[in-house]
Amino acid sequence: MLPLHQTATARVDFGTLKTVIAVARNRGVDVICNEVSNRATPSLVGFGPKSRYLGETAKTQEMSNLKNTVGSLKRLAGRSFNDPDTQIEQTHITAPLVDMNGQVGAEVNYLGKKEKFTNTQLIGMYLSKIKQTTAAEIAGLKLLRLMNDTTAAALGWGITKLDLPAPEEAPRRVAFIDIGHSNYTCSIIEFKKGELAVKATTYDRHFGGRDFDKAIVDHLQKEFKGKYGCDINTHPRAYARTVAAAEKCKKILSANQQSPVNVESLMNDIDVSAMITRQEFEAMVEPLLARVHVPLEQALADAKLTKDDIDVIEILGGGSRVPALKERIQEFFGKTLSFTLNQDEAVARGCAFSCAILSPVFRVRDFTVQDIMSYPVEFAWEKAADIPDEETSLTVFNRGNVLPSTKILTFYRKQPFDLEARYVKPELLPGKINPWIGRFSVKGVQADGKDDFMICKLKARVNIHGVLNVESGYYVEDQEVEEEIKEEPKDGEKKDPDLTKTFSDKAMETDNKDDAPKKTRKVKKQVRKGDLPISTGTASLPESTKIALFEKENAMVMEDKLVADTEEKKNELETYIYDLRNKLDDQYAELATEEEKTKIKEKLEASEDWLYDEGDDTTKAVYIAKIDELRAMAGPIMQRHFEKVEAERQAVQAKIDAEKEAKRAAEEEARKAEKAANGGKDEEMTDAAGEAKPDVDETGEASK
Repeated sequence: MLPLHQTATARVDFGTLKTVIAVARNRGVDVICNEVSNRATPSLVGFGPKSRYLGETAKTQEMSNLKNTVGSLKRLAGRSFNDPDTQIEQTHITAPLVDMNGQVGAEVNYLGKKEKFTNTQLIGMYLSKIKQTTAAEIAGLKLLRLMNDTTAAALGWGITKLDLPAPEEAPRRVAFIDIGHSNYTCSIIEFKKGELAVKATTYDRHFGGRDFDKAIVDHLQKEFKGKYGCDINTHPRAYARTVAAAEKCKKILSANQQSPVNVESLMNDIDVSAMITRQEFEAMVEPLLARVHVPLEQALADAKLTKDDIDVIEILGGGSRVPALKERIQEFFGKTLSFTLNQDEAVARGCAFSCAILSPVFRVRDFTVQDIMSYPVEFAWEKAADIPDEETSLTVFNRGNVLPSTKILTFYRKQPFDLEARYVKPELLPGKINPWIGRFSVKGVQADGKDDFMICKLKARVNIHGVLNVESGYYVEDQEVEEEIKEEPKDGEKKDPDLTKTFSDKAMETDNKDDAPKKTRKVKKQVRKGDLPISTGTASLPESTKIALFEKENAMVMEDKLVADTEEKKNELETYIYDLRNKLDDQYAELATEEEKTKIKEKLEASEDWLYDEGDDTTKAVYIAKIDELRAMAGPIMQRHFEKVEAERQAVQAKIDAEKEAKRAAEEEARKAEKAANGGKDEEMTDAAGEAKPDVDETGEASK
């Protein structure tokens, strides 16, 4: 990745297949190109005998390193090994997944030995900003905000619009439909000038571009087995090559009526081929197309809207380019689809705007983003012994609750107590994610002097990232205070003062009215008396574990750097051998004796043989020593060449200086000659003027 200035703010659209990074800078938003100038980087982490492969290098090594390459990192975030969705992902990941103390991890061969890494570590290696803050901390990134994909795209869409309705007008409603590599999302969002409000977001988590690829792969698997006797399900590399061919075929069918499929030496040195038409492809994916309407209907129902209420249908995501898919969406809404956003970069660009809004160094048009919670959250606690009819749970944050949001919970207790936060409906969560969020222990609770309950108030907050926490706790006491009773005007009396009253009438008023006693009453009010300490236990990694993982990541980074530096020195040695050999017969030919040439060429040949034999895999220090040895032998010749070049340079410079001096002297002589010629003429003109001038005496009259 390209280095960012310390004041730049970047947004990472961390996808299942690829990752796009956008940065707000130079009065705009730029998508950062990676080391091979691609605007999207494969979301892969690979492991080798010497170092790790990240992104593009992992993709390059993937076919020859299938068992040590891990993808679908985003889909594994927060999962356990026994989660059904994890088992589905295993069919898309070539490295074996393992159970690591409840988390899903991968077992790979790294530095010549078996290693296991949790998905959190893998994401940290990939240096991504994701929905688990822990992984971002391991990667050394500073998190500004977590944002839903469609919300980010909506921000990028709305912040540039100058014709949005005014606050008092009806909102513009837009359906953002994002079909990516593995996920299908629909969000209904309302826009007004300077703000957006998410009304509903629905998903189909097993609907995306890879599912369309899988349909083609299944078709090809049957055809190749029947036609060529090649069963790709028994050969991982053949299967991976067929997946790549299927993806290419799908892209061709998006613009053409048919597409050839050719794979050389698929298995047993057999070349295979097939032809697929768009009609055949649409028949293969009909089960998927039949599900297109489900998230759309659910989103409209959650937003309490109809199809006619939607003004714009904006399509994004790389998986949305299938013509049949766009036709089904258009048929559902009965309106023309909009493609004004960059389908691959819209999310990254939108979140770059969000980062710029949060950063103090950018001036951005004010735009408020109002997102919502996707899943309801409840708190549960043990029943107090002295309150037999007390409820033991309460849904505090409902689905659709605006983010951020703060709620105050009140408890009557005589001793410390615990409460837990969890998702209300686990069946709504993807796969079998643990619905438990965290446990909060409230300390310092005790009965007062009269053995009455302490009134405890806890501040629960869901922040802009959608992360829940009990931020603070305090206790209050009921106290009686006097409060003035405001008299209501009697029927028929005017509430407003009589403005027709004259100043004289006012002057006649006495002070008795002001001295009249005010009516008061005693009321009970809760007064904050002190704080209550709260200890929190969540599923996030302990600080000590994060520090250990961070140190381990740094160690692996240093190992990768050493391997890269060693490879660089190896290439430098190889380049120096060829370069010096060519110069001995060219630039240094007249500066070295035959004996010197012969000796150095023999050394170069020996070094080259060593480099391609035992020197193919050695340390950085050995390569540096070899380079220094060759430079020492060629040093005298190089010095002579330098002296020759320097002498030639000085001779050329002396010639240039001489020419400049001669030119300057000639110009000086010409100037003197011109001055002499002009000086004679001026003298003659002066004499002529003197003869023509009449003499004048003191009286001012001319003498005759």
